[in-house]
Amino acid sequence: MTDPDLDLTQLTAVRIVEGYRKGEFSPEEVTRAVLERAERIQPEVNAFVRLLGEEALAQARESTDRWRRGEPKGLVDGVPTTVKDIILLRGAPTLKGSKTISEKGSWDEDAPSVARLREHGAVFVGKTTTPEFGWKGVTDSPLSGVTRNPHDPSRTAGGSSGGAAAAVALGAGPLALGTDGGGSVRIPAAFCGIFALKPTYGRVPLYPASAFGTLAHVGPMTRDAADAALLLDVIGAPDSRDWSALDPAAGPFSAGLAAGVRGLRVAYSPSLGGQVAVQPQVAAAVRRGVERLAELGAYVTEADPDLTDPVKAFHTLWFSGAARVTQQLGPHQRELLDPGLREISGIGARYSALDYLAAVDVRMDLGRRMGAFHESYDLLVTPTLPITAFEAGAEVPKGSGLRRWTGWTPFTYPFNLTQQPAASVPVGADGDGLPIGLQLVAARHRDDLVLRAAHALFETGITPSAA
Repeated sequence: MTDPDLDLTQLTAVRIVEGYRKGEFSPEEVTRAVLERAERIQPEVNAFVRLLGEEALAQARESTDRWRRGEPKGLVDGVPTTVKDIILLRGAPTLKGSKTISEKGSWDEDAPSVARLREHGAVFVGKTTTPEFGWKGVTDSPLSGVTRNPHDPSRTAGGSSGGAAAAVALGAGPLALGTDGGGSVRIPAAFCGIFALKPTYGRVPLYPASAFGTLAHVGPMTRDAADAALLLDVIGAPDSRDWSALDPAAGPFSAGLAAGVRGLRVAYSPSLGGQVAVQPQVAAAVRRGVERLAELGAYVTEADPDLTDPVKAFHTLWFSGAARVTQQLGPHQRELLDPGLREISGIGARYSALDYLAAVDVRMDLGRRMGAFHESYDLLVTPTLPITAFEAGAEVPKGSGLRRWTGWTPFTYPFNLTQQPAASVPVGADGDGLPIGLQLVAARHRDDLVLRAAHALFETGITPSAA
């Protein structure tokens, strides 16, 4: 019999699977609780574009039968999971926050990450909100409106995976699939107080290919690092539809979490060499996280990577992607677009092939410099963002003088250019109770180090504890 004092919506995926194994509760019970929570939070935070109640309960009943027989289908059998509405989910329209996409059609294909989750028995409870085509670092769109912060609904949840972050933070499913082309899992994770990992490019296959090219990653968004490792163990498998997908990892990411940080060489860059103005409360919380890493045995040095702000090159690549994603739209459809997306698409359409290749040159040189940096350091630590969440419905903070979302995300988009693994770890809150994130970055293919360090922070209490 289920413990009446146990809030099933606050459990991690690891704890849920353990509970299924012990017979403490069933997938059907957990899924009902999660769906009820999702319906309750939706009017205030707007995390979902579509809830899949009946479908999810049918999947949960099948999972319950498998667990009763002692025959779970996979690592996350019966675990409620959400999918950002950029990613294909069989049987549900993928509208990408845009009025230019029709719901009509068969919608009969899963993206690779969704296919792997389905093979492992995950229960899909809904599609989460995104800005139109995932183009910016906050979550509002002409199709679904504004997604709000779970800690203060007057503030933004961040983006572009804002719905996913809000859902995880409020107990509407412990596992979420997000995408990250310039910070889009890490930004909302920092603003909402959860964990998110942008894996090494290719670790999680992507199909259809993103119009934003090899900037775009699929990543786990979860309550803690152990859940993210579990999710990555499921979705980090090759898929023939993505020619750039990596071979399978050498072993389960979950198995290496307990190795800790003792002996790791950690570079702490509080402001990228003075290039970024960081709010004092953010800086203090991140510094406490770094001090905890040192207490756990890491060799911490304050050091800045050789990183001149690559925003111009990033904009060339990003705006070109926006132009590509909207290329086939006629005049009437363009009028339906988010005005900001329409503006950058116009800019992107005017770039030449030489402009694009010049940006690629900047990207390749940045990758070379970060490769050299990681010969000396296993991990780089920065704030995830220099600020906490600002007003909902705006691309940039009011009165900031900034033009685009990249103006307040200088710590995130460089590592999409370099394709490195990077995660946001919650390390406290400011005086208004708004979460603060610490970013961990490692060399390409060292996702294990990012997860190990993040797990160590969760285990020792610097991060808010998950149930």
